[in-house]
Amino acid sequence: MKRTPLYEAHLALGARMVEFAGWLMPVQYTGILEEHRAVRERAGLFDISHMGEMELRGKGALRFLQRALTNDASRLATGQAQYTLLCNHKGGVIDDLLVYRRGEERYLLVVNAANTGKDYQWLSGLEPDAELVDLSMDTALLALQGPSSQDILCRLTSIDLASLSYYCSIEGQVGGVEALISRTGYTGEDGFELFVPWETAPDLWRRILEVGKEDGLIPVGLGARDTLRLEAAMPLHGHELDETITPLEAGLTRFVDFNKADFVGKEALLQQREGTLERGLIGLAMEEAGIPRHGYPILSKGKEVGGVTSGTYSPTLNRPIAMGYVQHSYIEEGTELEVLIHGRPRRARVVRLPFYERKRRVG
Repeated sequence: MKRTPLYEAHLALGARMVEFAGWLMPVQYTGILEEHRAVRERAGLFDISHMGEMELRGKGALRFLQRALTNDASRLATGQAQYTLLCNHKGGVIDDLLVYRRGEERYLLVVNAANTGKDYQWLSGLEPDAELVDLSMDTALLALQGPSSQDILCRLTSIDLASLSYYCSIEGQVGGVEALISRTGYTGEDGFELFVPWETAPDLWRRILEVGKEDGLIPVGLGARDTLRLEAAMPLHGHELDETITPLEAGLTRFVDFNKADFVGKEALLQQREGTLERGLIGLAMEEAGIPRHGYPILSKGKEVGGVTSGTYSPTLNRPIAMGYVQHSYIEEGTELEVLIHGRPRRARVVRLPFYERKRRVG
């Protein structure tokens, strides 16, 4: 079982540790509800050092990314980031990831922890005409998320964070540590990610918690990370995405650039686009008591028409919510469905995704 450089710090804070994607990770410290609300209202600090990082270097780097990934990396200026997908030849999603342009023919790929080894093997098998280097065990990754995150981080860096746009990054010092600072996030709130050398993470973690204490900053585990991302309708590989699900079915067509020259999976995705989608991803707001969970059947008048991929009680909306796939004729907003929970159908309604945005909440 792998451990991040913050393992001892998590134990000292009383975290409950669980296995996740081959790593021992904190699922919660003080409680999922409190940690969730801290991120929505103030700020939370996450250890996400289990994520995979790879760097692609060399003259053929961009050419390879254009062939391997669905989005158009040629649009990236140095410092910009992009959400994209790694597909197989049938159009199924091997992984979803972020690509950062670090310089001329230099790109950082941030992939899901459970898929790091698989992604590296797949990309290597595509015979990149550039150097692909796995930096995962040299790179620690901290995420500071929430409305107070900028004020907190400003106390540890001279970088003008207010000028750092969404999905952009900049190199500089944070708390005396050389870091790549990005502004993306997986919670639906404003926030930052700090890529730092593995051995520097414990001290930086402690310093961020110290300077943020007056703002109500607390450490946050994987439990609240999951409820936060579900409210923001952000997909999780292995749930909303896998190698049998295509970006078009997942509602991610905007991250597939069909104007590019050939890329892996393009032919299959073109055929699907020109045909009729058989299923689609929906959001469900429960109309009756019961928590929908991964794998629970979705019904229409007693007939199974799909299945839940992720479900939880939403602390922000104060009701159970879920995402799942259903037959395409049931995806319209307002459609009345049921979720089979412990053998009993519970009423639900199709709602627009995401459930939560900073300026909007689903009723």
